[in-house]
Amino acid sequence: MRLLIVEDEKRLAAALVRGLTAEGFVVDLAHDGITGLHKATEDDYDLIMLDIMLPGMNGYRLCGALREAGHDTPILMLTAKDGEYDEAEGLDTGADDYLTKPFSYLVLVARIRALLRRRTRAGAPVLRIGDLTVDPDAQRAHRAGKEITLTAKEFAVLQQLAMRAGQVMSKSDILAEVWDFAYEGDPNIVEVYISALRRKIDTPFGRRSITTLRGRGYRLEADGGTDA
Repeated sequence: MRLLIVEDEKRLAAALVRGLTAEGFVVDLAHDGITGLHKATEDDYDLIMLDIMLPGMNGYRLCGALREAGHDTPILMLTAKDGEYDEAEGLDTGADDYLTKPFSYLVLVARIRALLRRRTRAGAPVLRIGDLTVDPDAQRAHRAGKEITLTAKEFAVLQQLAMRAGQVMSKSDILAEVWDFAYEGDPNIVEVYISALRRKIDTPFGRRSITTLRGRGYRLEADGGTDA
């Protein structure tokens, strides 16, 4: 899932990006309100974390502008202000939740997952590909009724393939969705995760559901057959 953080405290922002990336999220970052508004309106995010005290455009105005434009992406406001009127103003402008700095990282992750669960229940069903199920809400995968243990990044790759079951996803597609558009590492990292997924979701069950299409990418099907 893709998150946008709009936060002008660069050390905090960098720490949040590192931590949430390790949790399996794809994270984009903006350090001012105007850039944040541009990113939020140009790209599709599952959740936006929004500081209130921002240069260019404060969080209240940014949140209000998104809601007025019809964007329903969950918004979690982060702020050093702690009065009940500040919280009320944030919620009145359309924020879904509010967290005061300093905050516990574990609480932050729990709040994020709670907001994502609300959205998932409203519109993202459990994905079923043959006897393989991928549950974005619970972050769990099962095959033939047996739970498959996956790392956060493995699940993120599988979820992207499952969301586009029957379609071909190139390495660059997967990198953009699971890592980010600015990823500068070895693109063959995708092959490493595809191999790991095959060992976990296919081999133990006698399946070949992830097909490699040479020069094109990967496709997830109920049973992919031989590689092409």
